[in-house]
Amino acid sequence: MMRLHLHLLSDSTGETLENIAKAALAQYDDVETIRHFWPMVRSEAHLERILQEITQNPGLVLFTLVNPATRRTLEAQCRALGLPAVAPLDPVTDALSGMLGQRAKARPGRQHMLDAAYFERVEAIQFTIAHDDGIGHEDWEEADIVLAGVSRSSKTPTSIYLANRGFKTANIPIVIELEPPPALFTLKHPLVVGLTTSADRLIQVRRNRLLSLNQAPETAYVDQESVTREVAYARRMFADNGWPVIDVTRRSIEETAAAIIALVSERGARA
Repeated sequence: MMRLHLHLLSDSTGETLENIAKAALAQYDDVETIRHFWPMVRSEAHLERILQEITQNPGLVLFTLVNPATRRTLEAQCRALGLPAVAPLDPVTDALSGMLGQRAKARPGRQHMLDAAYFERVEAIQFTIAHDDGIGHEDWEEADIVLAGVSRSSKTPTSIYLANRGFKTANIPIVIELEPPPALFTLKHPLVVGLTTSADRLIQVRRNRLLSLNQAPETAYVDQESVTREVAYARRMFADNGWPVIDVTRRSIEETAAAIIALVSERGARA
């Protein structure tokens, strides 16, 4: 297994840089990555301390620094050490400048300004937390998305992820023994999406959940026949109501959310 020191320098929170690094590293196997994360780098003195660490642990340097002097110092030191220093946002910024005919504003963390979209995202998160697991069905009409699915079909984590993207999301478990609130079948504004998964995968997830809670791992909750019937019941409900369905068996939370957002966009385009 190869070992790589990865230095991430940002003059803001570094969230963008971390996501870029994570996406790139996912393409490689058998790599032990030692991450050195340096957010809020806004002074030469701070940079000097970081450069000492880079010298002691040479590796790939990724940075998002808008201050010209700080950038020059970092790039010069990396050249002297024979290390690659990459600014991943530069090609995009340069292309935008060419297309828009204006220079980029060199302001650290400008994407984190407290604008209207920021407060809408906060509101979406608050709404989603308050409408988890079937709670608050009286307010579902205010939601952008309502997720329905059997227990442990990733409804809650998907809802939270969507909320962080600015979508007010409610979710409800589909249980054979308990009829959903009538409000679920009369919603106009929100997009109702059914989440389903294979019975085998669902049993595995549920059994792991029971073990983590120190509960008996063999109950009707993980019985093959019961779970198969439960999944079929939910699928029939989705089909009877014409709700789009997403199979989350082999999807990550991010992939499921992306598919849901695409459905919302398609619906908006048809409206």
